[in-house]
Amino acid sequence: MANTILDRVVRASNWLDVVAKILLAIVNGFYKVLGTPGKYLADLAHGTRILGHPLHPAVTDIPIGGLVITAVLDIWAHYSSSMPHAAATGALWITVISLVLAWLTGYTDYKDTYGHEARVGAVHGVVMTSVLILSSVSLYLRTQDGSHTTAVALVLVATFLVIFGGYVGGHLVFAMGAAVNRTAFLNSPSKFVDIGKDDDFKEGESVKVDAKGLDVLVTRRDGKLCAIANVCSHAGGPLNKGETKDGNVTCPWHGSVFDL
Repeated sequence: MANTILDRVVRASNWLDVVAKILLAIVNGFYKVLGTPGKYLADLAHGTRILGHPLHPAVTDIPIGGLVITAVLDIWAHYSSSMPHAAATGALWITVISLVLAWLTGYTDYKDTYGHEARVGAVHGVVMTSVLILSSVSLYLRTQDGSHTTAVALVLVATFLVIFGGYVGGHLVFAMGAAVNRTAFLNSPSKFVDIGKDDDFKEGESVKVDAKGLDVLVTRRDGKLCAIANVCSHAGGPLNKGETKDGNVTCPWHGSVFDL
């Protein structure tokens, strides 16, 4: 598990468990209330139903770049009459729209996190929610002829926050493997290794074995031995603790199903 300064601060902040619990309850409750349509919506937001690829990382660059561009145009318009203030407002419109999409897809990915991952995700979610609020208020002030100075200040604050939030989001993926195929982090033996005797594996039983440091789930089905990495590729759950039925094993954490 990653152990950067961010991780140490998050681990020491027990109050983040409460924040994470509230956020998870809201997001999961939202999709639960929607019922079957909620499952399809969640799949769309994850990116698995149409793209076959996570959607959230594909949309996060737009608001980050949009806020930076808006801030640059605001500063340019402040010091030079050659740049109209409307240019920054136009860039901010695109930014806010993309922020809403990133916000929705991000919280959808967040709903399946747990433990330390949920704590770090809560930090990321709260920061990005703050960015969306600040950007929206700034846009409102511009469209209502409000204080332009306040609107610009809000964008500058949001820009610093989105950079920090982007770092936290990157840490979730690259250091912790959130929303990444968990089997991608496993090292498997390059040669055949002994895992037991043939008699050790009874029909219909699921047995976890150690293949030189790699946990493997082995089961016998219709006399044939089947083996699969004992790690759920979705969130890292232990498959040997899940239910095995009709040649499939169900992860005990979030219900992902794998064909043995």
